[in-house]
Amino acid sequence: MSQLQPLLNSLPGPVAPRLDKGLAALNITVSDSQREQLLALLALLHKWNRAYNLTAVRDVEEMVSRHVLDSAAVVPYVYGPRLLDVGAGPGLPGLVLAILKPELQVTLLDSNGKKVRFQRQAVMELGLNNVTPTQVRVEQFSGQAFDQVISRAFASLVDFVTLTEALPAENGQWLAMKGPGADEELRNLPSGIVLHERHLLSVPFETAERQLLILTPKGVE
Repeated sequence: MSQLQPLLNSLPGPVAPRLDKGLAALNITVSDSQREQLLALLALLHKWNRAYNLTAVRDVEEMVSRHVLDSAAVVPYVYGPRLLDVGAGPGLPGLVLAILKPELQVTLLDSNGKKVRFQRQAVMELGLNNVTPTQVRVEQFSGQAFDQVISRAFASLVDFVTLTEALPAENGQWLAMKGPGADEELRNLPSGIVLHERHLLSVPFETAERQLLILTPKGVE
């Protein structure tokens, strides 16, 4: 029996089929162990959320689409291998991406102690050896250069690139997961940063518009 089975047993019946259907809609194929890890992440998030208010989403079935599938929707555009998730909160999208793409080396960055404690617990219980949770404010963080720096709900585009301007590698990218209405933010980008690609994301079971904006320093292809 899998060591994750007790966590999996805590999930309501519809959760696993909803995850399976959503991953199929995204054309993402997972191994049995990856599927178990994603389900166990949902179970942990639901369990911790009752005590620590990690996310405003309370229903675990809604977490499938709002958190796991939303995070998974950017998989085609994430290559790493060094990925920094800024303002990761409880580890989204970084934990999901680390499960789906085990070749990544993911650093999760957040200043909130309880959210980073959850990240560490999830890393331990899910057996993820490619994730490094880090508790620090982004403006105080320094370390290796990253191939991609991603943010799901961290800040405005201007703040995102300004606060992390020293963190991407020479040919690195910023990946900003956004809802509708990012055009005004794009117009206010610093002059040395350009929109490289824009991808509309279709998240299963969600009707709200989602998009991924890939930004690069001017002159980087």
